[in-house]
Amino acid sequence: MNRRMKSVQIVHTIEGVRSAVAEARKAGQRIGFVPTMGGLHEGHGSLMDRSVSECGFTVVSIFVNALQFGPAEDFQKYPRELDVDAAFCERRGVDLIFAPTHEEMYPREQRTFVEVTGLTDGLCGKYRPGHFRGVTTVVAKLLLAVLPDVAYFGEKDGQQLAVVKRMVADLNFPVEICPVATVREPDGLAMSTRNRYLAPEERRAATAVYRSLQRARALLAGGERDAATVRAAVHDVLAAERAIQVQYVEVVDAEELQPLSYIDGRVMVAVAVYVGGTRLIDNLVYP
Repeated sequence: MNRRMKSVQIVHTIEGVRSAVAEARKAGQRIGFVPTMGGLHEGHGSLMDRSVSECGFTVVSIFVNALQFGPAEDFQKYPRELDVDAAFCERRGVDLIFAPTHEEMYPREQRTFVEVTGLTDGLCGKYRPGHFRGVTTVVAKLLLAVLPDVAYFGEKDGQQLAVVKRMVADLNFPVEICPVATVREPDGLAMSTRNRYLAPEERRAATAVYRSLQRARALLAGGERDAATVRAAVHDVLAAERAIQVQYVEVVDAEELQPLSYIDGRVMVAVAVYVGGTRLIDNLVYP
């Protein structure tokens, strides 16, 4: 049978996903895992494609995790369209969807949390207190539920990727974390579930985020090593759009995510903005 034509199975319990994965592993399959919050788009699709091509059995989780949302954030309006997302997964050749309820993941008051220090102090962590504790806690719980051989994460969420990699290394999780390049619209806007919140004029203005990063890339490629100069150039591109409110522009070490004054080695230029009421993030890693 063509792998992409078979039906995707949906389970809602930890017992169910563990049982299905155990059967696949018993059959000699390598287990790939793509954690998502749903609202699936081609960025998620690229993660699934990598897993399907590299693993014999692919699991996608769909769970909107309340622990990583602040009180003024968009938890309530975040898309929840399991039927639409399931059809998307089926087209990509996914074998199993794990779609737990909040009660399945958090059956009692959560008193145990996973926290990565240092890497979460700046960038988004500075403006979203508690966010990364929620991310690492749920990722740890999902990894323990699915027990994959490899898990796929997008590079668009650069800080999240670094934090998850550090958590897995520090706690000796027996899983490989595989980064996957950011998928972009033809005009450069990084694909994101939150893009659907943008009004047409906001959507046009949002392209300045990618253009600002391209400006940073040109400066770095030209030999610029003063971080303040790079930050100012990125900020200038963003400030030219009235619809954009800059939350941060940072130049940090790509591994430890610490702010830099002089650029020497691998660097991440990270941006967070509000376009209207929608928060968008993006980054580039150079070289």
